Amino acid sequence: MAIRARVAMAAVALATTPATAAPFANTILPPPSTPGAAVMPYVRVPAGRIALAHVRVIDGTGAPPRDDMTVVLDGARIVAVQPAATPIPAGTIVLDLTGRTVMPGLVGMHDHMYYIGRPDLDAQGHSEPPLVVPQMTFTSPRLYLAAGVTTLRTTGSVEPYTDLNLKRQIDAGAIPGPHMDVTGPYLEGAGSPFIRMHQLHDAEDARRTVAFWAEQGATSFKAYMNITRAELAAAVGEAHRRGLKITGHLCAVSYPEAAALGIDNLEHGFFVNTQNDPGKQPDRCSAGAGTPTLAGMAPGGANATALITLLVRRHVALTSTLPVFEQSIPTRVPLQPRAMEAMTPEAREAYLYARNARAMRPNALFETAYANDMGLERQFVAAGGLLLAGPDPTGNGGVVPGFGDQREVELLVEAGFTPVEAIRIATLNGATYLGLASRIGTVVPGKDADLIVVKGDPAARIADIEQVEITFKDGVGYDSAKLIQSVRGRYGQY
Repeated sequence: MAIRARVAMAAVALATTPATAAPFANTILPPPSTPGAAVMPYVRVPAGRIALAHVRVIDGTGAPPRDDMTVVLDGARIVAVQPAATPIPAGTIVLDLTGRTVMPGLVGMHDHMYYIGRPDLDAQGHSEPPLVVPQMTFTSPRLYLAAGVTTLRTTGSVEPYTDLNLKRQIDAGAIPGPHMDVTGPYLEGAGSPFIRMHQLHDAEDARRTVAFWAEQGATSFKAYMNITRAELAAAVGEAHRRGLKITGHLCAVSYPEAAALGIDNLEHGFFVNTQNDPGKQPDRCSAGAGTPTLAGMAPGGANATALITLLVRRHVALTSTLPVFEQSIPTRVPLQPRAMEAMTPEAREAYLYARNARAMRPNALFETAYANDMGLERQFVAAGGLLLAGPDPTGNGGVVPGFGDQREVELLVEAGFTPVEAIRIATLNGATYLGLASRIGTVVPGKDADLIVVKGDPAARIADIEQVEITFKDGVGYDSAKLIQSVRGRYGQY
């Protein structure tokens, strides 16, 4: 059976599987609030009885687009998705959006709120320790919302109290931004290069850390590169005891080991699986950090099929983060003016230094790994796996919050998914993993009015996904251009 046919069958099976409601659904998606004074300047369409008329609808299910439709909103809910010729109830404000596409808000599953800085970085790539991780509390939420991300998972916090308080202020209407699933602080073992991360002492420390941050309000957790199997097992056990999920950017623990321990999600596709790296030692991160394993794991091969079968059987989701790895392939990515304009001069200079340095160091092994990952992600979905989407914006100026989420969808199409399949991965699949599919992820009557209005047709030209004009969250339409203008030249500063 062809890959495309298997993908379609997997999509149908997933679509007909009842969604399990998250125990913390109302925490991630709280009742709508009225936009406050600091948010109102960015509101283009106040909540009310609104008709988005003469639009193309990409509903997020993977179904073909429907042309000349009208989506009717009543406050924070979608109440109708109907042909444009169908009468609209009296008293409805009609927006003629001819030439636009309405699709679900993106659900960003690897969307950080920080930036990594390398002090005194120069053109030769030299910098001084330590790595610093300034929080982008002002710029990141605005960039995400402007780009159409209506719900996100922070997927590792360096300032968890900041993220929790930021979420509360967004939820209260005091700050513009998406709905947030706040991940607790990184669950990192000994030997971390990040000075802001607590390094776990043992399994009991891992359990206590999860317990403490769950009490503070974290709704998910992330294991990191140097965590040991014992520490991961303890963290998984405590998270699951509280009804929470745990993902991982791993290295010391391999994918098969993590799956056996009950992890719910693995970050970065297949890039950081170290199971076949030369010299890999138990509970130690390998020098190759997964690249040798991936470069030697051809899609459709015996090793790949065995791993994918294990992950699907264990119900382990994968998060694709193709944009951050694309940056490591010289000259592959054109400079994006909008990303450069969003950054501070210092952040832009550091990015260009790093970009130029990579251009001088081609890495054939990594290029093979990148191509394999694209094929393995397709194979994973064809086997029934749940693939999620996120960009991992962590200080690489080529991957900016929001813009990177859009680029991830484009790269999924480059990997071989159709545009509507890629959009489903970036919307409904994330909602399904979070247990929120009954509320968000598709354009369906009765669901939350979390939508984006895009100029053009992403189903025919996926790059049109970059042309977001309005982001509706809880029925309030935010002006994308104004949000982006408000952070111009500031990303990398605050």
